[in-house]
Amino acid sequence: MAKVGQRDTKPELCLRSILHGLGLRYRLYDRTLPGTPDIVFPKYKSVVFVHGCFWHAHEGCKYATVPKTRKDFWLEKFAANRKRDRKNYDALLKGGWKVLVVWECAIKGKKEPELRKVGEFVKNWLESDESFGEIGADVSLEEQPQKSKLD
Repeated sequence: MAKVGQRDTKPELCLRSILHGLGLRYRLYDRTLPGTPDIVFPKYKSVVFVHGCFWHAHEGCKYATVPKTRKDFWLEKFAANRKRDRKNYDALLKGGWKVLVVWECAIKGKKEPELRKVGEFVKNWLESDESFGEIGADVSLEEQPQKSKLD
């Protein structure tokens, strides 16, 4: 697991490219913030986490499978990851930051027009008053950002 890349993943690079193309400027991996967010928008006091569906156990996602071997280990690992994520989100929100989670399934296997919609959604979310949001494969990108509650 130590060899699994945590930075500059394919979904991250893809999202960053789209956001940059939309004229958005950002910082990467601010270690002073809880959870070291993948993308930081100081201008909007907002952060974006690009989560892998497998590693962060994205509920209801086809990519969030549980390995058949050492099932208990993996279930504990996923639960710990989700608990850590929630703690980081809460700390950021308390600090006045806005938090957006972009799930891998919102990006993986998508063509340029769909990816552009994801970028537009992020841009609209940054300009909205919403403090927390998520984008997954099941999110309708046609609509404006809506309130999304933490579990």
